[in-house]
Amino acid sequence: MLTAYYIGLALIAFMGVSAFAATRKEPNHYGRYLGEGETRTVDARIGWLIFESPQWFAFALTFWLTARATNINSATIPLFALWQGHYMYRALVMPFLMRIGGKRLPLANIWYGLAFNSLNGFVNAYAVGHAEHLATAEWLSDPRFIAGIVIAATGWVINVHADNILFRLRKPGETGYRIPHGGMFRYVSSANYLGEIVLWTGWALMTSTLAGLVFMLFTIANLGPRAMSHHKWYRATFPDYPKDRKALIPGLL
Repeated sequence: MLTAYYIGLALIAFMGVSAFAATRKEPNHYGRYLGEGETRTVDARIGWLIFESPQWFAFALTFWLTARATNINSATIPLFALWQGHYMYRALVMPFLMRIGGKRLPLANIWYGLAFNSLNGFVNAYAVGHAEHLATAEWLSDPRFIAGIVIAATGWVINVHADNILFRLRKPGETGYRIPHGGMFRYVSSANYLGEIVLWTGWALMTSTLAGLVFMLFTIANLGPRAMSHHKWYRATFPDYPKDRKALIPGLL
């Protein structure tokens, strides 16, 4: 199982490098970048539900089937609950809040998402279930855990608030795009991506595992270039787009 863990980490790192290299040149073909001639697609709501779901069941199965007895304690159960709560929201609640009209999601993205999310759920659960420093409840008072949970909670609030701003931009049945305002959208074009990056930076710190670090770096590599593409698209599409708004990092980038 340890070998599978390291192989999973290596594959995620490879996927992150590949995603960064590919999307720096051209954004992934979904959402506003989906080509009109793309035929291998499914309903976006169904597709989103399918490719997000492995994060919560892969994590749950791996944790409960492989974790050391000493690692099932008052330090790891909160980590388990945080992961499960976030991904059950992402997979089972968020798809039904999205106003996506008739939008479609390419099958290639779903297969990629299934592979990544299954691997990521596995490696993070394995790490939480076997890390020596998580074997006692003393970790809950460690400065890394305290700082990490504050950062993660901040990122989650930013992410969910930004998502809800985006959901409300469209009336039921609408599929067009508008300029988002409010929350962290005052400062960046991709407040939802900023929230995700902050959230998983907090997770990497609060778990202090290699899996958490690799996931954080993958998130940056995957969402960073897309945030830059969004920013460029907004500026090209809306002449009145706020000139002082950055792409991803307030005041910097």
